[in-house]
Amino acid sequence: MGWRRGQAYGQDLRDRVMVASGSLREVATRFSVSESYVARVRSRQRRGLLAAGPQCSHVPFRLRGLETALAERVAATPDQTLAQLCQWVEDEHGRRVCLATMWKTLRRLGLTLKKTVHAAEQHVLM
Repeated sequence: MGWRRGQAYGQDLRDRVMVASGSLREVATRFSVSESYVARVRSRQRRGLLAAGPQCSHVPFRLRGLETALAERVAATPDQTLAQLCQWVEDEHGRRVCLATMWKTLRRLGLTLKKTVHAAEQHVLM
């Protein structure tokens, strides 16, 4: 399994980069990594940090603070669609969110919707 964007390099590569001698460019070329990666590894080594730091997004969730209200809304009206919940959030709380954001928030909260309107229409047609 190769490296993918957004993933940390393995600790074995980090260790080899730390002990390698030569300029940033030479080490980067030898291990097929960027010069900035070599510079970061060496910088972290000077500070005594030998392992990768945690990778996390520092962007707060769009619906932060509305989790309780959203859970209550879904419990009260479980037959609402994602689009209806998005409209409710905009009308009641003044925050415009897309369907994907609403879906991810519900999933993170462990909430599920009963069914979508599209699925209900297909069921009636059968």
